[in-house]
Amino acid sequence: MKQVFVILVACCLAVGARAQQGASVVDAAAMDAVKKDKEKSDKDITDAKASAKASTWMDRAKTYQNIASSGYVKVDSAAASTAYDAYKKVIELDKDKKGGPGKLAKEAEEALKSPGLYSAFMQQGVAKFQAKNYADAIKSLTMAGDINPKDTLAPLYSAIAAQQVKDNATAKTQLEKYIVGGGKDVAIYGSLAMLYRADNEVDKALATLDKGIALAPSNKDLANEKINIMLSTNRMEEAITGMKQMVEKDPNNVQNLVNLSIVYNNIGHKADEEIKKLEGDSKKGGNVTKQLADSKSIIDAYNSEIARLSASIKKQPKNAELKRQLADVQKRLTEQKGEMATLEAAAKEAAANASVAAANEKKVADLKQTQMDNYNLEKQYLEKALAVDPNNFDANFNMAVWIFNRAVEMKRGVDKMDMAEYNKSGKELDGKVCGKFKQSLPYFQKAKSIKDEAEVTENLTNTENILKQYEEKKIVCIESK
Repeated sequence: MKQVFVILVACCLAVGARAQQGASVVDAAAMDAVKKDKEKSDKDITDAKASAKASTWMDRAKTYQNIASSGYVKVDSAAASTAYDAYKKVIELDKDKKGGPGKLAKEAEEALKSPGLYSAFMQQGVAKFQAKNYADAIKSLTMAGDINPKDTLAPLYSAIAAQQVKDNATAKTQLEKYIVGGGKDVAIYGSLAMLYRADNEVDKALATLDKGIALAPSNKDLANEKINIMLSTNRMEEAITGMKQMVEKDPNNVQNLVNLSIVYNNIGHKADEEIKKLEGDSKKGGNVTKQLADSKSIIDAYNSEIARLSASIKKQPKNAELKRQLADVQKRLTEQKGEMATLEAAAKEAAANASVAAANEKKVADLKQTQMDNYNLEKQYLEKALAVDPNNFDANFNMAVWIFNRAVEMKRGVDKMDMAEYNKSGKELDGKVCGKFKQSLPYFQKAKSIKDEAEVTENLTNTENILKQYEEKKIVCIESK
């Protein structure tokens, strides 16, 4: 979304470049004429008699509007503002006999709403932007937008200038004007939503995204941003309800089906960290028990060695090497007893927390079941998307990833087996793991044929290498649902 502003800034600069190029080709005589008109106007308003006339200010307004509109930036960089103030002065001075606006005043009122003055402020704003005078650029461009409320260009450029000085409030206001004015660039809706999100205005961000999605229902960036906001603000139930309603209204809209699958994928992944932490806590308790058993075995071994060495010393009381060995083993026994005391304390603590550990195990089981339920819903909506459009890139790639991840989970189960377990059932499970990896292959291949992206190629190559390893190990792939 940020790239939008980079492109638009380039556009803005291009407008200014054309203005400056126009100024560069103006011949010297024309430039001199403009300067003389400006000098005359500046002199006239210092004359008390002339400055009291509305016609003097009208001439000044037209002179300065011409300076701004024609690209004579070097003559006066604030010409549009001077023209605006001069028109205001005409309205102030030109009254009819009844106190209403005179002929020149009416002309000035029209000029204040004219395309000519709008253009003058636009050129002035662009020039200010190019000079990196963003504060004045915002003022000029905002004025252009006020002159023509239906315009979308001025508020868009005003927002760009505001972002250069990190003025989010002004940027938001101007982008809102762009949308109200009928702006159709959906990327701008995404940019405005991001500004709202940065200021924690979540409801406004979501409302803006909904407007953009209504304009471009197939836009993935807007839909994904909405999902991200829903995830980060715990509004998933709301998101699911809304998206299911969209699916019911238009069951053949592939993007809606894919987006709903992504929501369930994200919900599933949210449990990863909690599961990992709870399993880590349980593992710690299990490790203490095993370490305590190992420590007891070591102590028993040291005691046996001490008994053997003591018996040998009785037979060879002058053997210094036996005595050295005995002293060394006794030292190690003392150290091991100290370590065992620490482990016993840890084991007591683990025993005291046994109920907590049991509760954690149940919680892990429940979390994993809920997680799998969400992953299964993800798969269901991917299947529906593929049924509507078998050539949809996202549906094919995400389905490939879904199957691949299930294979990885199965592989972890095999890796945890000891030799006895593996000899009993591991080989068959390994075949099923291979089969699951194999099932992901055609989806990766299909995705690559639709859109040859680096991520797809990398995953496809990885899957092919894994299957090659199983082939080299003479493991037969067993494909199952």
